[in-house]
Amino acid sequence: MKKAKVGIVGCGNISGNYLYWAKRLEAIEVVACADLVPEKAAAKAAEHGIRACSVEELLADPEVEIVVNLTIPRAHAEVNLAALRAGKHAYCEKPFAVTRKRGERVLALAARKGLLVGGAPDTFLGGGIQTCRKLIDDGAIGTPVAATAFMACRGHESWHPDPEFYYDLGGGPMLDMGPYYLTALVNLLGPVKRVSGSARITFPERLITSEPKKGTKIKVRTPTHIAGTMDFASGAIGTVVMSFDVAAHRLPGIEIYGSEGTLAVPDPNGFGGPVRMRKMGDADWTEVRLSHSDQVGRSMGVADMAQAIALGRKPRASGELCFHVLDVMLAFGDASKAGQHVAITSRCERPPALPVPEVRFDA
Repeated sequence: MKKAKVGIVGCGNISGNYLYWAKRLEAIEVVACADLVPEKAAAKAAEHGIRACSVEELLADPEVEIVVNLTIPRAHAEVNLAALRAGKHAYCEKPFAVTRKRGERVLALAARKGLLVGGAPDTFLGGGIQTCRKLIDDGAIGTPVAATAFMACRGHESWHPDPEFYYDLGGGPMLDMGPYYLTALVNLLGPVKRVSGSARITFPERLITSEPKKGTKIKVRTPTHIAGTMDFASGAIGTVVMSFDVAAHRLPGIEIYGSEGTLAVPDPNGFGGPVRMRKMGDADWTEVRLSHSDQVGRSMGVADMAQAIALGRKPRASGELCFHVLDVMLAFGDASKAGQHVAITSRCERPPALPVPEVRFDA
């Protein structure tokens, strides 16, 4: 299969990770990058041996088949739409959009144009979570009954060089970190049909203590502590907490509770392990050997999209999956405001599990 040619829009912090792993995947080749700040694009291009150009030039380039959209969350939908209008397949960083309406526009245009759209996170394609998927599918813990997902920290203003967008509309712990946890859960347990939730802004103002913006104050415009429950279509019940307001905790990341045992899922922000399981009657936890390779990273979802284009199938990190996760994340806030359960009307297919071995690397 020939490599799909890829262009990257947005040359911020995460772009280096995409470029590093793209070089190691057989299905794709990054040929160009663009940024609203030309110096950023020029620096990434020089570092990785690709060409720098403007966004307009990249979208007009007939060589580019897939646009990887690494812009800030508020721009995700608009850049995706521009890529689709230019006849390109589009893959974006999380979240898929910041409103349902914008996400729906992207899906509708992709369908009309006969193009693929999808996005991060693709960490569920790594060896850690794919091993968990195989264990669940094989019945290792019986029937899944419930799940928990926790991500809590004190926020990003103490370390991130440009943290304002984390506290703006489209940011917050749910839209920033929630995609990792909820995408992993949908992969493991299937789609969600109903949620409830509570949300708050604990600190209306944040002080940046990292360089280069040390001393700058941020007005918080989005909830920073969200707690909720999810009813999965499969019957399992999930509990989720996403917070930028917690100084310290001892909560697990993701655990799946089955009728015959419990599965401790590795950090969904990464691609590897460890995977731990404790079955009924076991005296202690057992670390499970990974069934899939963990020698993968960001760009895995882009490579899967390239294979999907070549084979005429849906990508695993599909637009439908991304939109369903967005719908669920927004519903927690909706439920908090309404004081009642919110039905999830979007649906997605549970992504097909990866075969073993699931990816090949250049020698």
